[in-house]
Amino acid sequence: MARLFGYVDVTDSGFIAAVLSIAFNPLFWNVVARWEHKTRALSRVFGSPHAACYCLGAVILMLNCVRSHCFTEAMKSQPKLEGLDCHWAYYSGLAILAVGTLFVISSFLALGFTGTFLGDYFGILMEAKVTSFPFSILDNPMYWGSTAVYLGWSLMHASPAGLLLTAVVAISYTIAMLYEGPFTEEIYRQKQKGAKKK
Repeated sequence: MARLFGYVDVTDSGFIAAVLSIAFNPLFWNVVARWEHKTRALSRVFGSPHAACYCLGAVILMLNCVRSHCFTEAMKSQPKLEGLDCHWAYYSGLAILAVGTLFVISSFLALGFTGTFLGDYFGILMEAKVTSFPFSILDNPMYWGSTAVYLGWSLMHASPAGLLLTAVVAISYTIAMLYEGPFTEEIYRQKQKGAKKK
């Protein structure tokens, strides 16, 4: 890891923008979703929980596009790592990117739009916990799949900056999971309590 820092200018404005966009996204959606859960303000503004969730989902998708753009631009502006600038690293990166994409897409298909974009915080609850693929393989497959996409992209570009930014992605998602997991479990615990009272 120390060797990577020799190839990366962490004071470069593009690198800083990438770090900030990576850290901002999960912070943004967690703060907004918890605020919605507490106040139902977005549901009132948009007229329904579904409309509000779809709007938040659209904003999250746009922020993810900005993050990916910043990530790619930061990689382009920094030197390549010669040891990774070869066919085996490129094709390894491509394979990792493909697996990550599979996890992201299959997670989305298993959860649906509202399940993916924090619908439970809007009161749009699923009937049961999703246990089909890819959730049968690992917890939080969308986050780990997204991290794998960035890792693969970094290897394909032989980018030490990309590898460091991928570590930032992994750290940001790990922190997000620490907050989201217990909160979401509590939402479903409250749902079960309400069902038992009926």
